[in-house]
Amino acid sequence: MSRSPFRGRRQALRRSTALAGPALAVLALLPSSAWAQSANETALPTVVVRPPATGASDTGLGGPPSNFTPADTATISGAEASAATLLTSDTGSLIAGIPGGAAWGAGGVSSLPAVNGMGADRVQVGINGMLFGVACPNEMNPPLSFLNPAMVSKIAVYMGTAPVSVGGDYTGAKVDVTLAPPIFTPGDQITVSGFVAGFYRSNGNSYGVDTTVRMSNSDTSLTYTGGWAKASDYTAGDGTVIKSTMYETQNHALSLSKKINDQIFTAQIGGQFIPYQGYVNQYMDMVENKSFFANGRYEGLFDWGKLEGNVFFNRVRHTMGFIEPDKTGDMPMDTRATDMGYAIKGTVGLSSRDILRVGNELYYNNLDDWWPPVAGSMMMGPDAFISINNGQRTRLGTWAEWEHKFDGAWTGLLGIRNDTVWMNTGDVAGYNMMMYGADAAAFNAQDHARTDFNMDGTAILRYQPDQSSLYELGLARKTRSPNFYERYAWSTNAMAMDMIGWFGDGNGYVGNLDLDPEAAHTVSFTATWNDPAKKVWQLRVSPYYSYVVDYIDVNRCTLPGCLASQPNNAFVQDNFVFLQFANHDAWLYGVNIDGKMALWDDDNWGQGQFRGSLNFVQGQRTDGVNLYHMMPLNSVLAVDQTIARTWGTWTNSLELQLVASKTLVSQVRNELETEAYALLNFRTSYQKDMLRVDFAVENIFDTNYDLPLGGANLVNYKTTGMMGSMTEWGYPVAGMGRSFNTRVTLQF
Repeated sequence: MSRSPFRGRRQALRRSTALAGPALAVLALLPSSAWAQSANETALPTVVVRPPATGASDTGLGGPPSNFTPADTATISGAEASAATLLTSDTGSLIAGIPGGAAWGAGGVSSLPAVNGMGADRVQVGINGMLFGVACPNEMNPPLSFLNPAMVSKIAVYMGTAPVSVGGDYTGAKVDVTLAPPIFTPGDQITVSGFVAGFYRSNGNSYGVDTTVRMSNSDTSLTYTGGWAKASDYTAGDGTVIKSTMYETQNHALSLSKKINDQIFTAQIGGQFIPYQGYVNQYMDMVENKSFFANGRYEGLFDWGKLEGNVFFNRVRHTMGFIEPDKTGDMPMDTRATDMGYAIKGTVGLSSRDILRVGNELYYNNLDDWWPPVAGSMMMGPDAFISINNGQRTRLGTWAEWEHKFDGAWTGLLGIRNDTVWMNTGDVAGYNMMMYGADAAAFNAQDHARTDFNMDGTAILRYQPDQSSLYELGLARKTRSPNFYERYAWSTNAMAMDMIGWFGDGNGYVGNLDLDPEAAHTVSFTATWNDPAKKVWQLRVSPYYSYVVDYIDVNRCTLPGCLASQPNNAFVQDNFVFLQFANHDAWLYGVNIDGKMALWDDDNWGQGQFRGSLNFVQGQRTDGVNLYHMMPLNSVLAVDQTIARTWGTWTNSLELQLVASKTLVSQVRNELETEAYALLNFRTSYQKDMLRVDFAVENIFDTNYDLPLGGANLVNYKTTGMMGSMTEWGYPVAGMGRSFNTRVTLQF
């Protein structure tokens, strides 16, 4: 086999470790400061304390670049994600550290990512090419919950004008997670490397361990990565214990890769076990979640270019219930979900100026959701409640993309994509005919099959006149079809509606068989500037605007069952309400600004750096209703210091997090407002050879504040009336008070 002329254009995705370097180490402690870079951007210099193992090779084979990386793409390295375990066990919360990123509050390890105002299913998450469909009516097990932060090798977040090669069936962003990539070392002798780490956080009495062990030589790489974490309920700044925030989780993955000439074959298996996880903003808790996945990947280099592919299978078994003493009762809810699919991509170097990428992918999601009867209950018996019966969602995607280098300064990208989505589900039934029979009969009488023919397109134009500036304009159309519950949740019984919804707002939801896919038309512009020497300062500004046709939002439910439970449902403003999914046109706009600047470089005081970010987003339907969960104006300002000496490397960071008041809330949902707040955090670490010790004080002044995207507190605030214990409306979920955190990492 002859060598491709493009082998020199390498895409190096090296496995970072927690000891990669002090500058990365500082940022690793600060997920809110993750600095995103494209291949054309520059970074301030770092001092490497301990490089990767001698002779460690790239994780890829080179060849023509597999992806065009837009200038607004955000990245989180493995070192950042691993050391973020000092602060959190929630991988989804890492997305809050990128420009425009945020996290919807959920369980302690299950937050839902949001980017530029679009969250939950509008942000698609892929893990080594695997996709995970909805497997819970409250989305308690989102894809990023299947990973501990320390298991992550790299996270790339592509915004709303991303190339079509990144994926389909999303409108907000694509999160691409790399887990345990192959690393090969020279020679036939087996090299063993990795790390083991333990952490403790005082608030919530949280503790756990993480480890990665790798055995490799020149053509074989075997990697195990996993972790375990446990926490109790955390305490707010005013001393209130925020109930139902405890959790325990463990995740594991084993990967074997083999390199044969210009080809790499990888097989991976893994799984998760969560015995319990509390949810302060849901009526239910997770009482068990088990999953297993298998994934095969291939990368090959040929005369014509590069071929990549993967095939995967995932199975989730999930149960909801009540965790005492904060929630009591008996109402089991079970789901069983299966995901499988494949993706294949070819990258062809047509000339020194042109690259063609083509691909095809198939994704299948099957879901059964049933609620077993409760013995002795007239409301929840005598039969099982069938919520989703053999739900099937199949998506077939085909795309083509052309990248052209016009000259030394101009680059263009043009892509088109089709995703056809087929959905169907079987007939349903309630606990009994008296309370649920009418809704079930009406649903069963309708045709459940739906087919969506979705078209996406992306055009990107980049201008880089010199090494000190870069300008990029992106235009895109992205489409997303409804999920199972948006289309097929069928009961208007008050209790059943309260069990549906991943929004954490205390409201009840019912589906809509007539929903259309939503289509986001987005324009974005990114400008990046830095000093000519690429050592002193850097600034990036990224404004964007999206007009979304048929945005899947909600209306106040006016169906007979909704009005029977709450006659004034259409008008109430100071209580929980019942909602039905509905299409509305909507718009979103905003800007993300981030940058950094070197402050000093001194023999005594080491290197100092200022970094900062500012994020703004606003969204509204064309009928004047504000969109739900829009993160208010927020900023991070920090000073980082690194001192590298023979006795080791010491890093310090003082960070101020500022969040404005949230007053533009969704009127249709009775979304709660929150007040502005400021948090001061301090982090420090010491690193010597293979040992690293981290320490942090989060929320130094023990500030009491409410989470803008935390939803409603459904557990702490209750009244006892004629109907028993009822949750009070009007109380947001408070954030965590002061916490002393420490982490010890040993590399070998």
